[in-house]
Amino acid sequence: MRRPISRKRTGAVAAIVASAVLPLTAPAPAASDSVVVGGQPVQASDSPWVVALSSRDRFGGARAGQFCGGVVIAPTKVATAAHCLGPAVLGAEAKDLSDLRVIAGRTELRESGGREVPVTGAWISPSYDPDTQSGDLAVLTLASPLPRAYVIKAAGRGHQAYRPGTSADVYGWGDTTGGGSYAYGLRSARVRVLPDEVCARAYPAAAAGGGYVAATMLCAGDPQGGRDACQGDSGGPLVARGRLIGLVSWGSGCGEAGSPGVYTRISAVLPGV
Repeated sequence: MRRPISRKRTGAVAAIVASAVLPLTAPAPAASDSVVVGGQPVQASDSPWVVALSSRDRFGGARAGQFCGGVVIAPTKVATAAHCLGPAVLGAEAKDLSDLRVIAGRTELRESGGREVPVTGAWISPSYDPDTQSGDLAVLTLASPLPRAYVIKAAGRGHQAYRPGTSADVYGWGDTTGGGSYAYGLRSARVRVLPDEVCARAYPAAAAGGGYVAATMLCAGDPQGGRDACQGDSGGPLVARGRLIGLVSWGSGCGEAGSPGVYTRISAVLPGV
C-alpha cells in the first residue's frame, strides 16, 4: 500500500493511489538494532549526497517533517522520486507547499545539525508514468547551493556499476522492519544488483499494465530476502562503485525473498547522464 511516505506497491494502481491520501500518523521509534531493512547505521558525513525531503506543515515535526529521500546531483539540484511530489503524497502540488525543504548533512532527524535548504522549483521527468512508475524521477532546485563535496556522480549507460551481481548500498530514514518502525538516524543496507530477467519474473506485466520495465528500472536485493528499502525511503539513492545508479521507487513488501526493491534506472532518465 502506498501511504504518504511509501515506496511500495502491492496491488492495483488505483487502490494504491486511493490509499495515498490517508493522513500520516506519528511513526513509532525505530528499534535500535534495525536498519532500512537489514542494514546498518551510517553517518551523513560519510555519505553527504544523501538528503531528506521535509515538510513539517504536512508531516509534523517528530522526524523533522521527513517524508522521502533524495540525492545531491549538483550544488543546487537534488534528484528524488517523482511520486514523492504528487498530490497523493503531499496533499497539494509541490509548488504550493511553502515549507518544502531539503535537509542535508544531518544524520539524526531529531537533531539540528546540517542545513535545511528551501526548494524553489521542481522538474518532473516528462517520461514519468504514475500508473506504472516508469521514469520515476524528479529534480528539485535549491534556494542556495550545497558544497560541491556533497555531489555524487551518476553512472552513465554501460557503466559497470549496473552489472548484475554488483554490490550496492541503499540509504534512507524509512521503515526499518516493514512494520512501521521508522528510523530517526540515517541507515544503509547492502544489496546486489539483480539480472533483469529475475526482476521481470518477480514483477510480471499485468493485464492492466505495470510490472518491471527494464528500460527505465533496475532491481536490487538479496535473493534470500532481509535487505531492502522500505516505506519512507522513496527517492533515496542506490549507490554502486561510488556512483549513483538508482532511486528508490517501488516494490512488494520490504525485504521479502523473491520481491526485490525496484529502482529508477538513473542512466535512462537523468538528463545529461
